[in-house]
Amino acid sequence: MIDGSLDELFDGFTARDWRSDASGTVRFAMIGLGWWTKEMAMPAVTDSELCETTVVVSSSKERATDLAETHETVEHGLTYDEFHDGAASEAYDAVYIATPNALHLQYAETAAALDKAILCEKPMEATVERAEELVAACEDATLMIAYRMHTEPAVRRARELVRSGFIGDVVGVHGAMTQRLLDMFDDPNHWRLDPDLAGYGASVMDLGIYPLNTARFVLDADPVSVSARMHSAHDAFADVPDERASFRLDFGDGVTASCTASQNAARSSHLQITGTQGELRLDPVFFPDEPRRLRIRRGDLDATLDFDQRDQMTEEFTYFADRVLAGEEPHPDGEHGLADMKILRAIYEAGETGDVVDVAGEH
Repeated sequence: MIDGSLDELFDGFTARDWRSDASGTVRFAMIGLGWWTKEMAMPAVTDSELCETTVVVSSSKERATDLAETHETVEHGLTYDEFHDGAASEAYDAVYIATPNALHLQYAETAAALDKAILCEKPMEATVERAEELVAACEDATLMIAYRMHTEPAVRRARELVRSGFIGDVVGVHGAMTQRLLDMFDDPNHWRLDPDLAGYGASVMDLGIYPLNTARFVLDADPVSVSARMHSAHDAFADVPDERASFRLDFGDGVTASCTASQNAARSSHLQITGTQGELRLDPVFFPDEPRRLRIRRGDLDATLDFDQRDQMTEEFTYFADRVLAGEEPHPDGEHGLADMKILRAIYEAGETGDVVDVAGEH
């Protein structure tokens, strides 16, 4: 790739290099019917050649049945209690869990007991301890954590360039994800601002996890220590420490990742990987409704790649279904998600104490 084969990479930029020859349909039960499920996940499933939504699950029977009546493939609208009781379990093969973080465990436990495959949103739970329970509960089940960057073509191509040595030895990573949460929901009681539901905090748990996990994926490495600074001033963020946050990941081989996250800042997302011979910049990258771009610089080469965009959620669901149909374990799995939870806990500890916190050996 270093010696002139970039054209091959670019020609297949959006190729599904993970796709097997599996065929069939994975039927999903959607658990949690917030805007993300209805506006992002369910349309993505509709667009996937390997998936369909057949069951929806909500706290409100009316909400579930109303959605079922307006979606042509949905056969059943269930309450959470009905789901736990095993109602209509013959009508779906897998579950997608998109409830607040602290509620993931109970639905994963029931799905595993019903022998269903599980696609669980990130972060996988509210605390490390609950995440460990989730992994244990799913020991005999197919479990994937929904890190959609792992199937994002621009991120996968950047990972290949790093692995090939195209930018030389990696020196450092810079990443950021920010948005204005209150402009999106106009609700100071939103669950992401409630530690009982969100977990350790608001910004790093929900947004900082993107540069954190994508750096782990692109570098194929885990940090050994972290440091962080956090600040909250807005009344809506009174119960969480991180209206805004910056944190550093030390990967132990001289490589660091410096990251920023905020739920009260202008929308932005990027990941930059700098090496001894070149640099890659993904900007924007993390928001699914923005066209992803990859800028490549090395020597006299300075190119920003335009390519046909793939829907990130459709790619994620199709990959998961492909693994289920092929009888193969998906990645990122529960242990991968648990590693993030341990790193997140260390970041919040570092933000509280001001110390460098060692995470080596935890994952």
